[in-house]
Amino acid sequence: MIDSEPVDDLESVLRWLAGGPSPDRAIIRAAVKESLAALAAAAPGRSVEVRVPPFGAVQCVSGPRHGRGTPPNVVEADARTWLALATGRLSWGDAVQSGRLTASGSRTGEVADLLPLS
Repeated sequence: MIDSEPVDDLESVLRWLAGGPSPDRAIIRAAVKESLAALAAAAPGRSVEVRVPPFGAVQCVSGPRHGRGTPPNVVEADARTWLALATGRLSWGDAVQSGRLTASGSRTGEVADLLPLS
């Protein structure tokens, strides 16, 4: 028997992004963590930090490594915004303009170029 739970989880996240009811917190957390891992795999490195509090953060994009204090290149969004960006349901420009996404530093545009994730 094939476990259909991951498909159901994805469908519940997509319905939520379309304005439907919120899925369980564990489903949102898993979707955020999986999408952040996909981003880090697509752009390995440590020059940009992408944060989706409280669910996760990754460093990505090749270039100078950040060591201490506040990173010079930071992207931050809530889970719904991040997942909408990752799935192509929201554009980077619209997310920034609406204030749902903050992006500081000269390298953050490289994250924008990787979205939506495939």
